[in-house]
Amino acid sequence: MRCRALIAAFLLLPGCGLQPLYGGGSGSPVAATLRSVEVAPIPGQSGWLIRNKLVDRLGESGAGAAQYRLDVTLDDNITSFGLRSDRAATQERRTLRARYQLVSLPTGTVVLDATAGSDAGIDIVSSEYATVAAEQTALENLSDIVADQIVTRLALYARRTQAAK
Repeated sequence: MRCRALIAAFLLLPGCGLQPLYGGGSGSPVAATLRSVEVAPIPGQSGWLIRNKLVDRLGESGAGAAQYRLDVTLDDNITSFGLRSDRAATQERRTLRARYQLVSLPTGTVVLDATAGSDAGIDIVSSEYATVAAEQTALENLSDIVADQIVTRLALYARRTQAAK
């Protein structure tokens, strides 16, 4: 009985309308659109990290003329909290937020304007080196998360625009 229910579920699955985002692999229209995005320079260390991660995730640009430019503005903050009786902080929260705009180069119009972000908690320990290393690791991890959010949103935009054509 359980086997029949499982088979019925698999037979009904195509009817739900789900389609793979990257259907067709690297030759799909979504992948081609992502490769046509050039990432503008982003100032600062966090900008350098995010830009490199975006370029890696968007694929091999330069195969043709860029159709889009991605402009990203970052807000990277570290807030101390958890004060001890001697007023020394025991924890920090690192927050990385990105506002990004996808600009169509042929028309110069902004076709996508959105935000992405994440945060991480950091324990402050007696070693200053360990605390700085933890802050750096948090920035690298947050950069991964934010870059993934941006690329996912760009892929959804590409999928919607391809479906509209």
